[in-house]
Amino acid sequence: MVTDSAAVTPSTQDAPGSLQGTPVVPGLAFGPALVIRTEIPAEAVARFGDGGFADEDAALAAYDAAVEAVAAGFAAKAEVASGAAAEVLTASAGLARDKGLRSAVRKALRKGDDLLTAVNEAAEQFVTIFTSMGGLMAERATDLRDIERRLVARLVGEAEPGVPTPERPSVVVAEDLAPADTAGLDPAVVLALVTERGGPTSHTAIIARQLGIPCVVGAAGALSIDAGTPLLVDGTSGSVRLRPDAAEAERLVAQDVETRSALSSWVGPGATADGMPVKLLANVADGESSASSAQAPVEGVGLFRTELCFLNRVEEPTVEEQADIYAAVLAPFAGSQYVVVRTLDAGSDKPVAFATHEGEENPALGVRGLRLSFSNPGLLERQLDAIAIAAERTGTETWVMAPMVATVAEARGFAAAVRGRGLKAGVMVEVPSAALLAPRMLAEVDFLSIGTNDLTQYTMAADRMATDLAHLTDPWQPAVLQLIAITAEAGKQAGKPVGVCGEAAADPLLACALVGMGVTSLSMAAAAVRPVGARLATTTSEQCEDVAEAALGAEDPAAGRAAVLALLGG
Repeated sequence: MVTDSAAVTPSTQDAPGSLQGTPVVPGLAFGPALVIRTEIPAEAVARFGDGGFADEDAALAAYDAAVEAVAAGFAAKAEVASGAAAEVLTASAGLARDKGLRSAVRKALRKGDDLLTAVNEAAEQFVTIFTSMGGLMAERATDLRDIERRLVARLVGEAEPGVPTPERPSVVVAEDLAPADTAGLDPAVVLALVTERGGPTSHTAIIARQLGIPCVVGAAGALSIDAGTPLLVDGTSGSVRLRPDAAEAERLVAQDVETRSALSSWVGPGATADGMPVKLLANVADGESSASSAQAPVEGVGLFRTELCFLNRVEEPTVEEQADIYAAVLAPFAGSQYVVVRTLDAGSDKPVAFATHEGEENPALGVRGLRLSFSNPGLLERQLDAIAIAAERTGTETWVMAPMVATVAEARGFAAAVRGRGLKAGVMVEVPSAALLAPRMLAEVDFLSIGTNDLTQYTMAADRMATDLAHLTDPWQPAVLQLIAITAEAGKQAGKPVGVCGEAAADPLLACALVGMGVTSLSMAAAAVRPVGARLATTTSEQCEDVAEAALGAEDPAAGRAAVLALLGG
C-alpha cells in the first residue's frame, strides 16, 4: 500500500533499526525488501573465458552484435515509455552505440586483451572521464556501468541484468538504478524505491516522480538490508524503518490511504484554500506524453523538452519535421490553455550529434543550451521557425523559453528572435546570475521559469550524482530558496509570471513554500499534479507565506522540511 500524503511520522534518523536518506518522492509504503544486485553469474563469465575468437575482427564483431542488441532493447523500451523515461532511454541507446567506446574496445583488443577485459577497460576509461567532469556528465557513469553489465551478459549468453517483476508488492532496494531499470518499474507491485547512491535530481529520482513511486535516495547501508525485511519507507522525511511494528505501519498506511483517495478526487484548477490562483502545469517530452497530460487536471504545459526529438538523430531534423513533432505536442492544449516550449537543451549529459561540442573539459559549465546558438545561429533560427509554424497550425497559445541564459544581453537577443515570430518570450533561471539579475531579465522578456535541478547544482557547486553531496543537491537548500525568492519577487514587481519547472515543483510541501515566495505556476510530471493541487487547496495564501519564511530561515533542508510540516500540521 502506498500513499501520497505528507501526514507521516517524523524522521527516524536516530532510531534503532532505521536508515536515513534524501527524500525524493513523497509517499508512505510498507512492504518486504526486494534487494537488487546486478552481478553477472561468475560461472557464466568463467565458461566464456577469452571467447575463443579467431582474431580481433571476430571479437569486435561479437561486440558490435551485443551493442546492437542492448541498444535495441533501450530503444524498444523508449518507444513504449514517455516523458523523462523515454528521454533517458533514448540517450542510453545512443551511449551504447558510442563510437568512442567502440574505439576504446578495439584499442584494448589490439594490445592483446580478451573481449570481456577490453569491454571493462573501455567502460572504466569513460567512467573515469565522466566522473572527473562532474555535474550532469557524472550521471552518465551510472548509465555506462549498466551498459557494460548488459553487454557482458549478452556476450556470455546470460539475460541482461535488471529489476525483476516482484512476485508480491515489494520495496525495491538497490545501490542505484539505471534508467532502463527505473523506467520499467510497475507501480502496482513496486511500492517504493530505496537506493544507496544518487541524489534528488538523478535519473532514478526524476523517473520515480513521473511514475509516482515513493523514493528515498542516498540511504547509506541500504544494501545491508536482508531480502524480505519489512520496511516502512517515508518519502517525505527520507526515513526507512526496518521491521517496524506491523500493526502500527499498517495503521499509518491505512490512514494515508484515505488521504490518497481525497487526492485522487481533486480536479483543479490550482488555487490556495482562500482562492488565490496557482497554475499547475505539466512537463512533457513528446506528443504521447502531451496527450496523456491533457487528461490530467492541468492548465497547460510549463515545460516541453524539445531535445528528445534530437537525441537519436545524426542529422538535424528539417523545419517541417520539427514542426510536425511540435504540433503533436501543442494540439492537445489548443483553446484556453498554453504550452511553454523550451528550445534545444543539448550539451553536458544530453549530447546531440550535429549540435554539441566534443572534447570539453567540463561540459556542465561549457557550451550547452542557448550557448549552442552563439556559433551556430541557424540551429536556433530553424527551431523557432518550426515552433511558429506549429503554433499557427494548431492555434495553441505558445510561449518559448531558452535554457542556460546567464546575461541580460542573451535574454534581450533571444526575446527579439521569439517576438519576431509573434510568440511570447521567456528565459530559464538555472544559472545564479540569472536569478540575481531577475529584475533586469524581466525588463527584456515576458516571463521567467526556474529550473531548480540546474539552479541547485550550480548554486551549491555540487555534483548531482555524488551521494556524499546529496544533502547539497537538495532544492530545499536555503541558498537555493533565496535565489528563487529573489526571482519571484522580481516577477511581483514587474507584474510578470514566474514559474518553477524543475523537480522541486512536484514536492507538495515545497510547492506551498514556492507559492508563498510569489511563484505563479508550478510545472511537473502529470502524476504529481493531484498531490500538489490537493495540498495547496488546503493551505491558505497566508500559510504559504509563513512556510516560505520558515523554509528560507532554516539552517538546512531537513530543518526546512520539519518546520514546514510543523506549520501545516503534517
